[in-house]
Amino acid sequence: MSKPTIWISRKLSDNTQARAARDYEVILNHDDVISSADDIVAMSATVDAIVPCHSEIFDADVVARLADRVKIIANHSVGVDHCDLAAFKARGIVVTNTPDVLSDATAEIAMLLMLGAARRAPEGDQMVRSGNWKTWSPSFMVGTQVSGKRVGIVGMGRVGQVMAQRCRGFGMQVHYHNRSRLPADLEHGAIFHPTIETLLPVSDFVSLHCPATPQTTGLMNAERLGLLPTGAIVINTARGALIVEKDLVAAIRSGHIAAAGLDCFVTEPGGNPAFADYPNIFMLPHIGSATRETRDAMGFRALDNLDAYFSGAEPRDRLV
Repeated sequence: MSKPTIWISRKLSDNTQARAARDYEVILNHDDVISSADDIVAMSATVDAIVPCHSEIFDADVVARLADRVKIIANHSVGVDHCDLAAFKARGIVVTNTPDVLSDATAEIAMLLMLGAARRAPEGDQMVRSGNWKTWSPSFMVGTQVSGKRVGIVGMGRVGQVMAQRCRGFGMQVHYHNRSRLPADLEHGAIFHPTIETLLPVSDFVSLHCPATPQTTGLMNAERLGLLPTGAIVINTARGALIVEKDLVAAIRSGHIAAAGLDCFVTEPGGNPAFADYPNIFMLPHIGSATRETRDAMGFRALDNLDAYFSGAEPRDRLV
């Protein structure tokens, strides 16, 4: 019996690609370039499944044009805002993702951004690298202390819960807003807020961990940024669309927001050039899950979903 043919749209970990080559006929993207809509549609005529990343956009038009041969989209990502799930459902194409396996890595990056933004790490690093560290005094490079402060977590899913655990290690008081309240045994003393409007005023730091949906796009706009205490710090390791970037710039410029730590942007790759004018915005190029361990785990989880589907079983992480 012939093996199913799959297309892995970006360069994944060596272990993932080796396992895929063992079990499937595999088409790889050796140049690791982002595929256009027409590229995706053309490739769909030759494969039974696609393993894409969030860089491949499956809007309604692309989904409608996919060849009938494609039966499953096994995303190498947790977020699926790049996929029109309703369109996939209408076509009868299965869609899966890779939850659970990147929570620790993403929470690590959130903590890095929190600490770096609070303690002015980008400014300090640049000062030393450029040879401009010429002086010291008690008033030199004074930042914001993290320990003992209040953190507001927006989205208390897997990553949010790990972030809360990390924050408790710094003695922070954890507040959170979620679509529904967690059971007490998962809260670990965190304080639930039924609305984001009650969460923000008590958040010295706010860390975003919710998906980008029509309801959350533009969540952190001028009005909500204004609800934060003066001197608050904004952290985003979820999706760039959660923040109205021009409003964040205005809040940084006014001094109402002391700093921000961002791993994601409305425009990716590239980010927002306007942010570069502000040394108190600590930026990373969407690397929240970029560890060797996590990349293997994500790739294997995507392949687990393919294995289940092609064996006639229900994929563990099926979304539609």
